[in-house]
Amino acid sequence: MSVDKYERIWMFGAGGLIVVFLVIISITAATQAVRPPSHIEVVNPATIAEHPEFGDPQLRVEADGRIVIPVLAQMFGFFPDPLEVPVNTPITFRITSADVVHGFQVVGTNANAMAVPGYVSQFTYTFKKAGTYDIACNEYCGLMHHAMVGKITVTEAPGGQR
Repeated sequence: MSVDKYERIWMFGAGGLIVVFLVIISITAATQAVRPPSHIEVVNPATIAEHPEFGDPQLRVEADGRIVIPVLAQMFGFFPDPLEVPVNTPITFRITSADVVHGFQVVGTNANAMAVPGYVSQFTYTFKKAGTYDIACNEYCGLMHHAMVGKITVTEAPGGQR
């Protein structure tokens, strides 16, 4: 039984493409580090309790009026919780995890980040409407994942307090 010339061309061509794809994937995996999105800042999750920012996370107001909130995600909660912030003020969230990968999503907004152990994710969001917003973990983190929620109260009053 012989294989037609054109069938052999297609078989070798397809096999060659598979080899090329595997080589490209291998080179990419070997040369590029896998990191979470955002600026790259690292923390040691084993000593997070002694970290000056995440050991006792507290809302702080910067000189220019921006609010910075370090958030520690840990099975099965967000710390600090609950939060109170003013409307129409830039809020910078700095998020890390002490144990496993967690999600940080402010429900009803596009404020969303991953909390990866060892890395600090950061984003800034301005709440345009006063109200109460839920924070949900959108990465499965264990048996009580469904109970990992937090609250942000956005007030009309300036100078939000925790």
